[in-house]
Amino acid sequence: MSIFKHAAEILEGKVNHFLDNAEDPGESLDLSYEKMITNLQDTKRHLADVVTERASLENQMAQAQKAVDKADADARMALEANREDLARAELAQKQSELQKIASFKEAHDTVAAQAQKLTDYENKLQDHIERFRTQKEITKSELTAAQAEVKVSQALTGIDKDMDGVGDAMRRAQDRAQHMEAKAVAMDGLMESGALNDPLDSRSQTEKEMDKVRATSGVDDDLARLKAEMAKNKDTSEGGITGS
Repeated sequence: MSIFKHAAEILEGKVNHFLDNAEDPGESLDLSYEKMITNLQDTKRHLADVVTERASLENQMAQAQKAVDKADADARMALEANREDLARAELAQKQSELQKIASFKEAHDTVAAQAQKLTDYENKLQDHIERFRTQKEITKSELTAAQAEVKVSQALTGIDKDMDGVGDAMRRAQDRAQHMEAKAVAMDGLMESGALNDPLDSRSQTEKEMDKVRATSGVDDDLARLKAEMAKNKDTSEGGITGS
């Protein structure tokens, strides 16, 4: 593997690592879930404020109704005492309280409608959040499994690349071994032909040739001797058998 190829693989790995970490889908899902929870909590607070306002209006309506009942009773009492002027004053107060009740009721109806809308929205949001939470956990599990599979695949890919490098090294070693073997054979041939001198052999070329002749002659003489001895032994054995 060349240094440039190795550097390119390192750069590619760093870029992939940066892209993988640029956005964590699982973290994004958790963030979305947290935003939903915050929205739900805000909705609950708004609903609590509206319900409190509705209760306040109901309390004011009740107080105004008590004032109406009291003014009506006081007007009756004033008439019984022949105090029509006081009766008129009490009835005027009664009308004022009735107007308050009408205003309170109108506001109460508006607030009650808002409270109902917020309640419906809260229920829908809570249901949506629960479904999102379930899907989020499923998606994160699938994502974790997919990431693990990718890492295993990357590891296997890395092993394949390493094996490719090992294969290249093996082929280079085999080529070098064959080259060295061929060189050794060639050197042996040159040594035998006398083209190369053995630094430990001080004989001249003529002496080397004569030694080869002597060795060959010695082999021939020894071979002839063995043949003669074998023939003699054979004749002796056959003569003994005939004499018998």
